[in-house]
Amino acid sequence: MEFTVEQGGVMKLTDTQIQELYKFVRQHYVVFYDVQTELVDHLANDIETIFIENPQLSFEKARDLSFKKFGIFGFMEVIESRQKAMNKKYAKILWRFAKEWFTLPKIIITATVFLFFFSLLQFKYAQYIIFGLLAVLLIFEMVKVFSHRKEHKNKKEKKEKVFLLESMIGDARNGSTGFTSIYLFNSLQLVNFNVSSLATSWIFLISIFLTLLCILFYISNYVMPQKAEELLEETYPEYKFVKQI
Repeated sequence: MEFTVEQGGVMKLTDTQIQELYKFVRQHYVVFYDVQTELVDHLANDIETIFIENPQLSFEKARDLSFKKFGIFGFMEVIESRQKAMNKKYAKILWRFAKEWFTLPKIIITATVFLFFFSLLQFKYAQYIIFGLLAVLLIFEMVKVFSHRKEHKNKKEKKEKVFLLESMIGDARNGSTGFTSIYLFNSLQLVNFNVSSLATSWIFLISIFLTLLCILFYISNYVMPQKAEELLEETYPEYKFVKQI
């Protein structure tokens, strides 16, 4: 058993053992580097405690004892918890950029888009035009998602480190903008009647929805990917250093 001893007699794992822990968590389907690091830190601290209580154990046995403490689902609960936390982080970033569209001069663009939809929806068969636009949006998002997944696969093959937020930005929320819009419009069954026959209040609300959808689409597919490096360095202090290794 190899370990280093710091002042005060505290046993610390060696760099080789730390790298073995990274390999171990990867073998248990932990893909993203920030989640791997969180788990490796937890395992390392626990293993060091186990060594203090039973210094005769091998590193592998101490590691396995620590891993058993995660229960029958292994690292899944930690992964899900991290994903939920990052979903909230992503939503906050999205909201931060969305608020900018309600300040000058972007509010003018927002108002113009709203008026476009408000006018369009008053034409006969406007729903077909809207569905066509949403279909194009959905196709565009899915192309980006598949392109990103291919890029992610290449990084994995090259053993490059990928962060959870980095993947979420690249996936553009898995095409959620397009899928959400298609689902909602399908639920309303707008193709079964003339949208222009709706009350003005409904046309007003639908125009707001479509305007917000356009803003969300633009932010998730253009703004955030362009600012990805900045956002990742803001979220992960170690990001720049890790990417240089």
